[in-house]
Amino acid sequence: MNRPRSPGLLARLLGVVRRLRRRVLLHRRLLAALAAGGAVLVGLQAAAPPAPHTVTVWTARHDLAGGLIVGTDDLVATRFAPETVPTGAVHDPGSVVGRTLAAPMSRGEPMTRTRVLARGLLRGYPGTTAVPLRITDAAVVDLLRVGDRVSLVAADPDGRGTPSLLVQDVPVVAIPEVHEAGLGAGTPGRLLVAAVPSSEASAVAAAAATSILIPVWSR
Repeated sequence: MNRPRSPGLLARLLGVVRRLRRRVLLHRRLLAALAAGGAVLVGLQAAAPPAPHTVTVWTARHDLAGGLIVGTDDLVATRFAPETVPTGAVHDPGSVVGRTLAAPMSRGEPMTRTRVLARGLLRGYPGTTAVPLRITDAAVVDLLRVGDRVSLVAADPDGRGTPSLLVQDVPVVAIPEVHEAGLGAGTPGRLLVAAVPSSEASAVAAAAATSILIPVWSR
């Protein structure tokens, strides 16, 4: 025969059920509040204007003196609105690092290509002098490219004597463009500029002024 349940035990069970119910209701309210807050945040983000578009420009990290050789520590990346970026602004610091600053700059001022001096013709060729040489056959110069290494043979324009080796294995550092009018427009041949060892530069320039020059090179 089953005994009737104790009233105290039944009361305790009902108390446990009520507490569990209150906890469930409490978590429901918390989840509902979180969901409502998330909906409000999403709505605010959707209504907010998009972030303005900017571009990276390299500026002076500190005041820079004219004549300074620009280093990586002298520049800092700064974000600018596109319409405020000056013409020629530097977007790649590698294009100016190691070059000479033409004029002083203030901290925060954008670096531009015109702020630095052009790289010298003789960069990478220590102990040489740039010597302009006129090659009589212009078509031969059209075959050359800056960086080619050539030897130059000098011949007498009157055909007297034997051609001689004027200079050997020198790099071509510039080939000036041809202009239809202006100084030298009617002079035959084409100019090239070679990096000649400084000890030979004067003799090469003097001989080139009175000789026909023939470049010889291997590609």
